[in-house]
Amino acid sequence: MQALRHRRVLHVGKFYPPHMGGMETHLQALCEELQDKITVEVLVAGDERRTREDIIGVVKVTRVGTALNLSAAPVCPAMTRKIREAGADLVHMHLPNPTAILAYLASKQSGRLIFTYHSDIIRQKMLSRAFRPFLRRALTRADAIIVGSPNYLESSSVLQEFKEKCRVIPFGIPFEDFQRADAAEVSEIRRRYGSRIVLGVGRLVYYKGFEYLIRAMREVRGHLLIIGGGPLLGALEREAEACGLAERVTFLTDVKDVRPYYHAADVFALSSIARSEAFGLVQLEAMACGVPVVNTKLDSGVPFVSQDGVTGLTVPPADAQALAQAINGLLDDAPQRAKFGEAGRRRVEQEFSLETMTRRTLELYAEVLAMKH
Repeated sequence: MQALRHRRVLHVGKFYPPHMGGMETHLQALCEELQDKITVEVLVAGDERRTREDIIGVVKVTRVGTALNLSAAPVCPAMTRKIREAGADLVHMHLPNPTAILAYLASKQSGRLIFTYHSDIIRQKMLSRAFRPFLRRALTRADAIIVGSPNYLESSSVLQEFKEKCRVIPFGIPFEDFQRADAAEVSEIRRRYGSRIVLGVGRLVYYKGFEYLIRAMREVRGHLLIIGGGPLLGALEREAEACGLAERVTFLTDVKDVRPYYHAADVFALSSIARSEAFGLVQLEAMACGVPVVNTKLDSGVPFVSQDGVTGLTVPPADAQALAQAINGLLDDAPQRAKFGEAGRRRVEQEFSLETMTRRTLELYAEVLAMKH
């Protein structure tokens, strides 16, 4: 890997923290880990019309000025020039990101190209159809395509055409960081919310299926904590009220450190209902903390991450009754919770650590950079 030391890699994402989301979390974690092994810069959309450069941690991040948003896709006129001027040996783009793909194609950048294919475009069907020829052109141009799970590779109609270029590199998290939590904070959370805590973490958006998790709580003796913000907050608060659960469902929209909540929880629930939930990184965080997971049987990477009967239980999506049954089963069975929790911790350490993901990514970089043009 010493040969990579002086190579330059440009990561192109949609956004970068403090923007929250699975893709943003992954991008930051990977780039910070790569930085001392290869020269890394990041190019993303900014929130303002002017372009800004920042050093976030140890990574140089350029937030390109955004002129407008088109179907939730930021349009950044200077993106094409910035890609061209970066002079990178390798461009590593994170998809979906339609406007960045167009900027890349227009840049005529001649270095190597890798995509991390986080998800298909699911909800914006008209945009997806219109954009498909440009996406095909870019994927044809790619030297390699990283996919987070074998499940997503098999279930994506887009990726089937490019299967020989795809490399499964599961996403990873800094495992050690989740081993520790402030014991006093954990005790305080349990004192406040009781001894049967069900935890959900994620943006309050349609595909997370939080309404089904709330409805499930009608039949669960426990307290549901939902950590996250988003456009559906008001609707979900009304749902909890309508179910008579205002006292047993708590929304926490401003949590700075989620780790004490994982360590205080008895069960973690990922109630997602659509394959927009391509992986479910928060499952890894819960598993690293030794918490059993209840997730949903989606045709995505979700059931690959936490396995049914091994690290938790998997139920049909959009089924409040099945969620309630699985959650109750775990809340009432401490030995089973401990068994699933320990298996989850081992699975993250062995398969989903940040170090493992970074090593596999660097191996792919070396392979791609060694290819003859």
